[in-house]
Amino acid sequence: MSTDSADLNNISNHKSVNNIVNIPETELKRILRIQQKSFSTHIYPSVIERIQNLDKLKNLLLENREMLTNKISSDFGGRSEYECFTEFATTLAEIDYAKKNLKKWMKAERRKSGLMGYPGTAKVIFQPVGVAGIIAPWNYPIYISVGPLVAAMAAGNRVMIKLSEHTPSSSKALASLINETFDENYIRAFTGDVSVSIEFSTLPFNHLLYTGSGTAAKSILHAAAENLTPVTLELGGKSPAIIHKSFPIHRAVDAIAIGKMFSAGQSCVAPDYVFCYEDQVEEFIATYTSVVEKSFPTMLHNKEYSSVINSGHAERLRGYISDAIEKGAQAIEINPGSEDFEGSNKMPHTLLFNVNDSMIIAEEEIFGPVLIIHTYKDLSEAVNYVNSRPHPLALYYFDYDKPRVEYILYNTIAGGMDINDTMKHVVVSDLPFGGVGASGMGQYHGREGFLTFSNAKGIRTTGRLNYNKQMLALSGNPKVIDVAKIFLRM
Repeated sequence: MSTDSADLNNISNHKSVNNIVNIPETELKRILRIQQKSFSTHIYPSVIERIQNLDKLKNLLLENREMLTNKISSDFGGRSEYECFTEFATTLAEIDYAKKNLKKWMKAERRKSGLMGYPGTAKVIFQPVGVAGIIAPWNYPIYISVGPLVAAMAAGNRVMIKLSEHTPSSSKALASLINETFDENYIRAFTGDVSVSIEFSTLPFNHLLYTGSGTAAKSILHAAAENLTPVTLELGGKSPAIIHKSFPIHRAVDAIAIGKMFSAGQSCVAPDYVFCYEDQVEEFIATYTSVVEKSFPTMLHNKEYSSVINSGHAERLRGYISDAIEKGAQAIEINPGSEDFEGSNKMPHTLLFNVNDSMIIAEEEIFGPVLIIHTYKDLSEAVNYVNSRPHPLALYYFDYDKPRVEYILYNTIAGGMDINDTMKHVVVSDLPFGGVGASGMGQYHGREGFLTFSNAKGIRTTGRLNYNKQMLALSGNPKVIDVAKIFLRM
């Protein structure tokens, strides 16, 4: 995910990193020490305690939704109210799902002890890991901040969360609400610039979850390794959409356009490029253009058309487009109102054709309202292209033929998939969400989130029947050893 939620790209070379460990106690270290002490005195919160805290978090969001929505829109320089509402609704659904299933998740699991464990019973209990750290991005200031928080809370942990400096108004407001609602020995939210993020990543958490860019993720892993801190990385990559030639183009375009238009394409799972059958390209262009124009007859002053987060990202995107055109790509700009976007962080949608690997946009995650169009003659071309590149966070395939769908499912690798739609798999609370390889490691959402922030402790219990004395007596008997060898060869 090219969110640069905390610009940590140079963390491993940052001269102050090693010194941070030795300087006098900072606020971050103070809170970590307090939370560690609190955890040591109350390691296993009850299901009632956890649900009560999740209810506090839910009420915090419900009571302040309008204020936070305005703050988010201000940070973006204009963000769709519908998109903000969707973000809140999805977050609240995640909380409700955790509350509904928490008792079942916390229940000890019976396991088979097997012959070697006889006589005895075996089970697994799920304990909190301790103090969890979360570094959140800017693109969904509520959902991708609170989502991991819900998982860590459900698992019974203390939590420290660093909110993005790129959305200062909403981050400050959310941090204030969290810190007013919860005691510092339980949850603490932080804002601040990159120096705060750098120090945060060096703390000896019991688990650290980072959402952001792949480049920064390498630095996060490097910093966490000093403390042997387990890390979950939610990154991004270039998520493809493949349309089989038998699939109705208008249905595929509707889904792809929604995925690309939502938040101006600033989603880690937004479609990055499309594979369309070569004889259907013109139909795809006409249909996609029509969908965008009908959705946004005007863009520049349309409150429902979201802005790119800041001028830096807007210039990055314009640079990608210019670079591609200079190297031979063709661009179609969808600007129904013929508006002048000069000086604005809002951008028209752009379709790019004839993109090759020499272009920056072919290698970098787009994270904006630009869509690459590739063509294919045979489905295997699209599959081979996807498989020859780093594994994406999401893959979208459009086809009603079950054998072909199964082929795509099992012959491509991605963090998650949507069949005949885009991005919807992310909001299904019962599905794990995470990347693979370059798009991340580890998962959260639902039960997988609970497990990510839990220690699965395996336990074997010996009852009243105890054969240890007999086993000791037999352990040196050659005949017993011979029988054991025969058994092991069976």
